[in-house]
Amino acid sequence: MAHLISRRSVLATGAGAAAGLALPGAFLQTAAQAHSRLNFTLNAVTLDGGEQVVAVTLDAGRLGPIDPASLTTGTFSVHAKATSPIPLAPGDQIFSEYDLDRAVTAARLDRRGNIVLELDYAEGQVGGGTLGYIASKGRNVRLDLTYTITQNAPLTRRHGGPITIERFVQGRLSNPEVDAYSYHVSGSGMKYRLYSPGHHRGRALVVWLHGGGEGASLPDNYYDNETTLRANRGALGFSTREAQRIFDGAYVVAPQSTSFWLEDGDRFAPQILEIIREVVRKNAVDPRKIHVVGCSNGGYMSMKMTTVYRDLFASSVPICGVVEALTEGAPPQLPDPELAAIRTPTWLVASLDDDTVDPEANTIHAHDVIPGARMTLYDHVIWNGHQFPGHWSWIYVARNDPSIRGKHIWQWMAGQRNDE
Repeated sequence: MAHLISRRSVLATGAGAAAGLALPGAFLQTAAQAHSRLNFTLNAVTLDGGEQVVAVTLDAGRLGPIDPASLTTGTFSVHAKATSPIPLAPGDQIFSEYDLDRAVTAARLDRRGNIVLELDYAEGQVGGGTLGYIASKGRNVRLDLTYTITQNAPLTRRHGGPITIERFVQGRLSNPEVDAYSYHVSGSGMKYRLYSPGHHRGRALVVWLHGGGEGASLPDNYYDNETTLRANRGALGFSTREAQRIFDGAYVVAPQSTSFWLEDGDRFAPQILEIIREVVRKNAVDPRKIHVVGCSNGGYMSMKMTTVYRDLFASSVPICGVVEALTEGAPPQLPDPELAAIRTPTWLVASLDDDTVDPEANTIHAHDVIPGARMTLYDHVIWNGHQFPGHWSWIYVARNDPSIRGKHIWQWMAGQRNDE
C-alpha cells in the first residue's frame, strides 16, 4: 500500500500564507491553529461485485472535541488514484485503474471523535474499487491506492479556536470482514486465509475455492493472499453472523492457487488436502462436517476434490463449474466415469445466461451424471436490483438464496454429515 503524501495533501503554506492569501475554502491559515499532520484510514467493504473504499476516517480524536456544526461534506475533498502493482506489457489492459475526485456524501464524528468522510459508491461504479483486472493474465490484482485529502474550511473545537491540518498521511486499508481472516502458508507453499469462529469443539469447516481471476501470477512474483476475499463475497458469506448461526460455528478456509485450478487439478488436489488436514489438526473441526464450495475454476476444483477424495466431504457446492474440455479435441476436464463415481452430496448452481462457462455442457451435464445431485438454475444474476454478468452466480450462494422445497443451501449443507 502506497504511503505517498501528494502535494494535494498539503495546505498552502509558506510565502502565500505569510502574505495572508486565501487558502482553499477561503479561510486564512493565520486565523486557525495549525496541526502538522493527521493520519487517515481507508475503510472498505466487499460488495457482491468486489471490494470498494466506502469511507475515509481521519484520526482526529487527538485534536480534542470538535464542534459537529463545523463539519460538512464540503470541509474536506478526497482524491483517489489507483494503479497496477505490477508492470504492464505494452498494449496490455488493466480494468478499473482510476485517477479522480471521490464525492463526499456525508461527514460525521465517530464515538472516538474521529472524522468519518463517507464516499459515494455503488455496484459497478468505477472509482472506488481496490482490485484491477489484467486482461492478458486473466488475474485480479490489488491496486496501489493513493488517497489525497484536502481541507477546504477550518474545523472548530467546542472549547477553542479553529483548526487546520497541514498534511494528511495515508494509513492502512481496513475491511473488518476480510481482516477477520488470518494469513497462513502450507508446508508445500500454498497460501491461504482462515476464519476462526472460536475454540468450541465440533465446528464445521467450509473450504472456499476461488475463481480463475483470484489465483497468483508467479511470473510477476505476484502472490498476494488477498484477492480471494476481496473479489467477491464467496468466502465471506460463510463467515457472516447468519451463516455462523446456521452452521453453529464454522471455520472458513480460502486457499489461493499458485496459478489457476484448471491448470493442473491433479497437482492442486493434494495441496488443498494438506491445508484441510492442517486446519483440522490445529483447530476444533469436526472431520464429519467438512464442506467444499467453489466458483468457476473453483467449481471445477470442488468437483475434482470429490472425485479424488470420495469420503472426505460432507457436501459439495460447485458453482458455474467446468467439466467439459477446454479446447476442441481435448479430453473433458472431468470425464463422466469420474463424475458418476462421486459419492458426496452435491448441489450445483449456475445461471442460464452465463456466457463464460456454458451451463448446459457443464452444470446441467454434471447434474445429470453425478448420482443424486441437486441443481438450482437462475435466468439472470440480479441482486438488490443490480444485474451482474451471468457467470457470477456465486453471488446467490454467498447470499444463501438457492432453495429446493423450502430448504436453503446453507441449511442443507449444515445438515450433511460424512460418517464414512
